[in-house]
Amino acid sequence: MATRATAHPADCPAIVEEYAKQAVEAVRRALAFDLEWDSETLPVLDHYLGTVGKADPAVIELVAAAAGAYFGEVVRRRLGGWWDTSDEDPNHWRLNLATGLSFSPPGIVAAAIAVAEVDDLDSALDATPDVLPVLEGALSRMEDQAEDVYYSLCGRYDTLEHLQAVLLASEQLKEEERRRRAN
Repeated sequence: MATRATAHPADCPAIVEEYAKQAVEAVRRALAFDLEWDSETLPVLDHYLGTVGKADPAVIELVAAAAGAYFGEVVRRRLGGWWDTSDEDPNHWRLNLATGLSFSPPGIVAAAIAVAEVDDLDSALDATPDVLPVLEGALSRMEDQAEDVYYSLCGRYDTLEHLQAVLLASEQLKEEERRRRAN
């Protein structure tokens, strides 16, 4: 089984934590449920996002920033990584994983709300050129999912976790091959 990184909450930029706490509070107020900073509560966040409504782009962007910070922080705490908050707009923040995989958590949340891609918000997974072929291969071998599962945070989290494991296994195989050639 692939090794998983467990990141310390203190590694979270204060501004991301502030936005994420807004999502926790919004869910507490709306659903009387406390999100616990783990993937097991993502179905509750998915349910909350379903109540947001798809009509008002300003509302989607506001919720996407907060819920994206929470979602990204859940991923970071489980899979490791670091935030890129260099853009002043929180809807363009990115989470980078050590395997070379990166994504915009707010973009993924906006797509979950709309159950579709949202203009001006990036919901695609990205990768460094050295791991892109492995990533594309892994994605092509995955089964198609129903649209609501594909866009859900639960579905995206499962995909990220799977891709992270594939990329870690690929790196391990490359390292073993380098050792064999060196001997």
